[in-house]
Formats: sequence, C-alpha cells, structure tokens
Amino acid sequence: MFSRTYYLINSVLFIAPLVLGASYTQSDSLTGTGFLESFSYQAIPDPTNGRVNYVDATTAAENNLTYASGNHFVLRADSGSVLNPNGPGRNSVRIQSNEQYMTSFLPMSFLRSLWVLASTFVHMPQGCGTWPAVWTVGEDWPNNGEIDVLEGVNDQGPNQATLHTSAGCTMPASRIEKGNAVLNDCNTAVNSNAGCGVKFVDTTSYGPTFNQYGGGWYALEMTDSAIKVWFWSRSDTTVPSEVSGGSTNVDTDNWGEPTAYFPSTSSGCNIASKFGPQNIVINRGDWAGNVYAASGCPSTCVDFVNNNPSAFEDAYFDFEWLKIYAA
Repeated sequence: MFSRTYYLINSVLFIAPLVLGASYTQSDSLTGTGFLESFSYQAIPDPTNGRVNYVDATTAAENNLTYASGNHFVLRADSGSVLNPNGPGRNSVRIQSNEQYMTSFLPMSFLRSLWVLASTFVHMPQGCGTWPAVWTVGEDWPNNGEIDVLEGVNDQGPNQATLHTSAGCTMPASRIEKGNAVLNDCNTAVNSNAGCGVKFVDTTSYGPTFNQYGGGWYALEMTDSAIKVWFWSRSDTTVPSEVSGGSTNVDTDNWGEPTAYFPSTSSGCNIASKFGPQNIVINRGDWAGNVYAASGCPSTCVDFVNNNPSAFEDAYFDFEWLKIYAA
C-alpha cells in the first residue's frame, strides 16, 4: 500500500503548434540539478491513501531521497527505517512540474504537445508495495483529464497506459495499436475509476524485466486529434535514433505504430475539450494495497511497508534529462 514510488526518467516533453507533419525542435533541456529548478515538492497527505509520507525538498535532500550526480537525477524512497505503525508512512517524494503543457484547449491556441522519456533510462522502482508510474494531470480533476504513461504495481507488468476523464469520453473498440485495450470508457465515475487503459504486450516495459534489460524509452504525444504512447526497450533495434540519441530535432511520423492509441472522434471523445493544461506529477496510489495479495506478496501491504525497509532499496528512478521541443 506504499504509494507509487516513481520518478521521471530521461523524459522529453514537446509543445508545438498544430501543423502538417509532426516535426519538433528542442527548445529546452533539463539535466542533473536542472530538475530541481523545474519541479516543486508537494509535502501533502497522499490523496490516494498510500502508506507514504511525502517530504519537502529540505528533508528529501537531507535523507538522500533526491540527489543529482553529474547528468543523473535520482529520486528514491526511504530504505533504512522501520516504521511506527501508528506514525506516518514511509518517507518518499511527490513532485509536480512548475510548467503546464496543453493541447488546443483554448480557441485559436492549437497547441500540439509531445512528451518523450528517452536516453539512458536505466532503472525504475521495483518490489512489493510499490506502484511505479509517471503521469500528467489537469486542474479541476477529472474535468481537464489525466494521462498515465508509465504504470504498474507490485512487479506485475507489463506496463499500462491509461486516460482518466469526465463523462463523455469513450475510445473505439477497434483501433491500430500494438497494445491491447482493457476498457474503453475513460469516465472516472464508472468502473471504479479504472479509466480506458491499454495493456502493453512487451514484458520488458515494466518492473524487474525492464531493469534487467537496462531500461528503455517511453514517449507521449498529445494533440487535438489523438494521444499516443510509444515504448522501446533498450534491447529494441527499432528505436528511432532521434529518440535514443536525444536529437535536437524529432519527427513522430517516423516512429511507427504507437503502443497505445487514443483517437479523438466526434462520437467518442473530443480530446481538446477533455484535456486541459497538464502538469507532470511523480507520485500517487493505493492500488498496490488493493491488489497486494493477488500479486503474491507476503504479509499485508501495510505490514510489509512498515517492517521491511531494505525491500525498498530498488524503489528508485535514475534519469538523465528532460527536454522541451516546439515546432
């Protein structure tokens, strides 16, 4: 039931006007300590009831929960303390981007945004009691939408990409994507807020297997016409060189079929009206506790989190850079 310990790895977020084609040019790049300047710590009670204690920037630095080393930035959970069962949860970090990124939500804005996790994505959190994820969210949730790009639980991969919206957003049952649709109604008020998810088929997309193969690259493109998510493992020979090499120019038309595809349709879901300006958020969740026993994990989630600090030694992300692109 430990809230999702996950962190942004080698990510790239693109903002661009809606134009023909899908070409973007780098406008900003964050690496190492640059992440600290672009994200704010949210020392708040966990909205999703995880056994976690979100700390501020000073506490995180003092306890080595966040640190920069060269061009790497690492965020991790506490892995040294046995918890008082009547006290706060395990120390961790919740951070949110200072900037917001948007589709053409306002008249005449016609923005296209693209978010890519790329380069040396070498490690993601693993272990029982963890819920790794990277996601974006608009204000006044769920009216401005949520996009879960990287999400799994208790080492139970592969990854799942999911949209969460207000009522009136349904995906077509048949669409061209590498993954498998789980549910098609994105409405948070139905199906226990499961959203409309797409389960990946590549087992290297999540957890210990992801780490075993040295990581990989995630990409999110958000436009008026569709939201797309791609994944390439480090062992994948088809990863575009502009992604793996962190090019200053990228063209998503060359990236092939997306792993998850959420189209905007007149009868199903209007992406522009369902997704407002998005913040990147790194934290969340009680799903790990909800499916803890079914995942084959020992004891109970709360007891495990309280009494097994060493189990969280691998509950960390290590990433190199975040880039912003514009057309």
